[in-house]
Amino acid sequence: MKIKWYGHAAFKVTTDGGVRVIVDPYESGAFGGALSYGKIAEEADIVLTSHDHEDHNYTKDIKGGYRRLKEEGVYEERGVRIEGIGCYHDAAEGKERGNNLIFVIEAEGIKLVHMGDLGHMLGPDIRKKIGRVDVLLVPVGGFYTIDPEEATRVVADIRPQVTVPMHYRTARCAFPIEGVEAFTKGKEKVRTLSGSEIEIRAESLPTEPEIIVLQPAL
Repeated sequence: MKIKWYGHAAFKVTTDGGVRVIVDPYESGAFGGALSYGKIAEEADIVLTSHDHEDHNYTKDIKGGYRRLKEEGVYEERGVRIEGIGCYHDAAEGKERGNNLIFVIEAEGIKLVHMGDLGHMLGPDIRKKIGRVDVLLVPVGGFYTIDPEEATRVVADIRPQVTVPMHYRTARCAFPIEGVEAFTKGKEKVRTLSGSEIEIRAESLPTEPEIIVLQPAL
């Protein structure tokens, strides 16, 4: 399985069998140019959107006859199992920013979880639904989502083998949120890569949990 970070909360997951899943595509130039990552114009077989905000639901540039999933439930598509788990974009049960979906993607013996714009700590029911996790894509910037400290607690609760931080301030994201260093500071087993993509295989998952910081592809 290959995992490519476009930027912000947008990823492309490609299985060894060639199934392409794009998660939370943003609108390039949204919010008056505050989000300046490039356009996502690649092909997909499945597109997942965690909620209807412009930085997570823009599908107009994506190519191919994809199936879009944006509701709670369990889906099976071309050998990929996907579950959308309902939660909230804030700590007030959606009263401030609405609802959010956590997506659990399972293929080829790997379980990947994308947290969308999670805005609160996870209760026992959601943790039970998520279960064991190999790869966690988690927002860490705060303000609109959980902050670096809360993200640290979420990672401790879920205990993934690989954590990839997302939704943080960069040169191409001028939102009033923290940079990735606020999350990684003081942590062990942090790898900052020079590229935007990693390849994960079930038989070669790290024996000790690690954090991998990617560079935006766009």
